[in-house]
Amino acid sequence: QMQLVESGGGSVQAGGSLRLSCAASGYIYSNNYIALFRQAPGKEREGVAAIYTVGDNTYYADAVKGRFTISQDSSKNTVYLQMNSLKPEDTAMYYCAAGQFRLVSGSPLHAMSSYNAWGQGTQVTVSS
Repeated sequence: QMQLVESGGGSVQAGGSLRLSCAASGYIYSNNYIALFRQAPGKEREGVAAIYTVGDNTYYADAVKGRFTISQDSSKNTVYLQMNSLKPEDTAMYYCAAGQFRLVSGSPLHAMSSYNAWGQGTQVTVSS
């Protein structure tokens, strides 16, 4: 099973930027969906962005389109989430997740139960 370690969270003012990193180890990196989910206090966990490690297909939640960019460096088995124009509503614990599954339809952001490896999370706090 893949091990995932997130880093890069922190506190910023609204309009600022952060870059999260998700480093994977312990398993074959290729042929996985790797995604970032987030959970704010009192809210359900939601998908933010995902990337398929072969072919670089990317997926975004509507709330972050145009502001967040997910990318990967396969030589480092690392996925990055560049977050720009941050808003207070982006405040949450961000979790990295990985899974090998066949996406029949829709977005991998709506297939949370298909991810079988999760990181410990990194906190992002955006103040107004």
